[in-house]
Amino acid sequence: MRLRGVWVYGVGLALAVSAAACGGGSKETAPATSGAPAAESSAKPAVDPATAADVKGTVTVDGALPANEQIKMNADPVCAKQVNGPQMMETYVTGSDGKTLGNVFVYVKDGLGDLKFDPPTTAAKIDQKDCRYHPHVFGIQVGQPLEIVNSDPTLHNIHAVAKSNREFNNGQPIQGMKTTHTFTAPEVMVPFKCDVHGWMNAYVGVLNHPFYAVTDATGAFSLKGLPPGTYTIEAWHEKLGTQTQTVTVGAKESKDISFTFKAPASAN
Repeated sequence: MRLRGVWVYGVGLALAVSAAACGGGSKETAPATSGAPAAESSAKPAVDPATAADVKGTVTVDGALPANEQIKMNADPVCAKQVNGPQMMETYVTGSDGKTLGNVFVYVKDGLGDLKFDPPTTAAKIDQKDCRYHPHVFGIQVGQPLEIVNSDPTLHNIHAVAKSNREFNNGQPIQGMKTTHTFTAPEVMVPFKCDVHGWMNAYVGVLNHPFYAVTDATGAFSLKGLPPGTYTIEAWHEKLGTQTQTVTVGAKESKDISFTFKAPASAN
């Protein structure tokens, strides 16, 4: 029994030290409710399917983009062991022709008026796997749970540098650990970083509606099920900034729009 007690004490002490090294490491708890509006049902029906419209399109880039920076994972032997070959940052993701742009967050910035949309009960997920955040760019609704997972056998933490929401910093020293966080206010974008592995970063767009998309390497996006109306659509990229344009859609109408970002002058 004495040996068992010593073992339990040692494990507990090791976890406490590991969590502290992550810059916080406390288990995520429910956000404070002070000043936050109580949950309520939608004041209006979300969208009438009989009149729902779509906005879709493509994001491209004009010019040659800089090469992505190579990641030096040898700072953590566990990370270096888990991957094969050189690993690159995900700053610029393009199609085979180099003209279409991925990892662009496209969303309705304005035009929904006082419509309210209940958040999904299904959790969004960000996974720390192979010493990277997956996905790199994603969206979530206010009030929707976010599941944070560590799939690696090494210490990670997720540090959300929020402005409109509460900043948090959770350490996960054990493979398989999960925590849940809920954002309380819209914010585009919230950066995530790992204080242990400096190359790990991600971005989440927090919205009070479901009309958002993230482009893949083909640059394509689709915002489906919009009520008829006039909207400001914004496209956000972590290095190239933002672009906006206005589009009007009628009942059951589908419209195509496009965004073109200019490559940095130094890359050309």
